[in-house]
Amino acid sequence: MLLRGFATVGSLTAVSRILGFLRDILIAAALGTGPVADAFFVAFRFPNLFRRLFAEGAFNAAFVPLFAARLEQDGRVAAKRFAEEALAILVAALLILAAVCLLAMPWLMRILAPGFLDDPEQFALAVELTRITFPYLLAMALVALYSGVLNALYRYGVAAAAPILLNLFFIGAITLVLPHFRDQPGQVLAWTVAAAGLAQLLLLLWAARHAGMDLRMPRPRLTPGVRRLLRLMLPGVLSAGAMQLNLLVGTMIATLQASAVSYLYYADRLYQLPLGIIGIGIGIVLLPELARKLRAGLNEAAHASLNRALEFSLLLTLPATAALLLVPFPIISVLFERGAFDAEAARATATALAAFALGLPAYVLVKVLQPPFFARQDTVTPLRFALVSVAANLALSLLLFFTIGFVGIALATAASSWINVLLLAVGLHQRGFLQIDGRLRRRLPRSLLATGATGALLLLLNHALADLFIGGELQRILALAILVLAGGSAYFLLAFALGAVERADFAAAFRRQSEASTSAK
Repeated sequence: MLLRGFATVGSLTAVSRILGFLRDILIAAALGTGPVADAFFVAFRFPNLFRRLFAEGAFNAAFVPLFAARLEQDGRVAAKRFAEEALAILVAALLILAAVCLLAMPWLMRILAPGFLDDPEQFALAVELTRITFPYLLAMALVALYSGVLNALYRYGVAAAAPILLNLFFIGAITLVLPHFRDQPGQVLAWTVAAAGLAQLLLLLWAARHAGMDLRMPRPRLTPGVRRLLRLMLPGVLSAGAMQLNLLVGTMIATLQASAVSYLYYADRLYQLPLGIIGIGIGIVLLPELARKLRAGLNEAAHASLNRALEFSLLLTLPATAALLLVPFPIISVLFERGAFDAEAARATATALAAFALGLPAYVLVKVLQPPFFARQDTVTPLRFALVSVAANLALSLLLFFTIGFVGIALATAASSWINVLLLAVGLHQRGFLQIDGRLRRRLPRSLLATGATGALLLLLNHALADLFIGGELQRILALAILVLAGGSAYFLLAFALGAVERADFAAAFRRQSEASTSAK
């Protein structure tokens, strides 16, 4: 069941991330790493922060287990009623939040981007763009609720496909609209964000209606179910969003160095590919999976699901970590070095990418280790761990930034994420929620061995392809394709040969998902 759900979410997320690369290539060529780019990336980060903290993070972590419990115990009618009550409260709260933030934006921007105060034009532009993009938060919060409903029903496809629309809107705006408004590139991209949020919401409304979850909007009331939701959600604001808070802290500090926000943004986009496909994909599937199994009293099955999530996530994350850590420059150069994005920007971004990559397994593991707490309706314990992680990130970011510049922010993000992983793992083990089985103990070292051999191959190939990487556009693309395909093929051949993964595992997982889906209907 777990792998089948992950295959659905992961494959659609991969499509979205590939389109996202095309989007970022176009943005890099159009904006580069100058003041307009920095202002837009700050503007985009702000509503995204609230979306991931309140909607996708804290709200989803609290809502999905409660909704799944209603499904298991009381049936679809009661679950739908609870979703409607949550919807009413969510909309009311976010309307108030949006109104306050829009009015207070100039003061909030002083906190979010203190480095922009030295350039009044850039500061004013950042305020304007953030106000334009902020309605995106409202739309995406509702998308998160409807996605949680569909995921709890084992309908992962539409929710996973929704982000594709954002990238399609960006690609269309940059290629079709931006040429007519070259003097206002930031405004064009900001309005694109708002329009894409509305499109995603309309798509989820359609999917929910077809799933029999056409939710009404009752008067907001603090019913017992909503009170329980809020009690779980409030501590989850930080626990589910520690990564986003760490990135926000990094953005705030990076505004003190010219172009640093842009370097970190483009590097962030690269490591977000495996994080989105693997970590977020498995986390989305694992939370309702654990919630429903635990509610049904299937504790051993829940432990097995967690072990398989750890095994599969590390199997896929380790080779991506090796690639981004060992050969970041050719990846960044081929993808972004054109137009306004020059060789100096490529070198700086590649350095940041390598630093971020040190924490890639940790970013993914956080997404796997938090759901066991959330599925048991415990959002307080992850909150404590997240606060430690955020405090460590802030201290390390300040220390390293004033020592080695923007790269220090990336290193601090990686280190603080590993701290969070350690705390989560120890906390789960002490409570008996994390019991590493023999299969994971056998297979993880084999995945590490396959990763080490693949890393050595990547370094050799990078050296052998050096002349192609400094050639023409087609030669550079060909060289990167060879590097990626050869490295990926070598890793999975080694993984199968060493016994890190077996073909029968996937076939068995797909059969279990098919049977479970049939019974769920």
